[in-house]
Amino acid sequence: MISIGQLARHTGVKVPTVRYYEKIGLLPEPARSEGNQRLYPPSMVERLAFIHHARALGFSLDGIRDLLSLADHPDQPCDAADEIARAQLVAVERRIRQLQSLQQELQRMLRQCHSGRISECRVIEVLSDHSQCLQDHPKMQSPDMSDKS
Repeated sequence: MISIGQLARHTGVKVPTVRYYEKIGLLPEPARSEGNQRLYPPSMVERLAFIHHARALGFSLDGIRDLLSLADHPDQPCDAADEIARAQLVAVERRIRQLQSLQQELQRMLRQCHSGRISECRVIEVLSDHSQCLQDHPKMQSPDMSDKS
């Protein structure tokens, strides 16, 4: 059995995150020592490393929960795991396109800037008026002043 600190060190996950994963059910509740310290079987290193890697790849907590559930039943076909990974890839590709669009817009904005005074600053001007952007990217919505909640 290993302590929470050892588990965290072996996986690169911070102790509060390990506790959080327990709280939301991604990790099972561990055994406790007589002093009420968490004690984990060595198999939890692999499970936590799986969670950590999946998070690094951008999987949602629900997606990770589904993948862990599938991993707990190794004799099943892997179609469901493939589908989850495929959906994640689509989301990553969409985010890459969004970031490339933002990159292009920022590059264009900076190319047009002549480093003069703020009153003539193209960066400030474009940021103040979304209609000057060449590409569509998420716009902030104005707060609804009538909403008192």
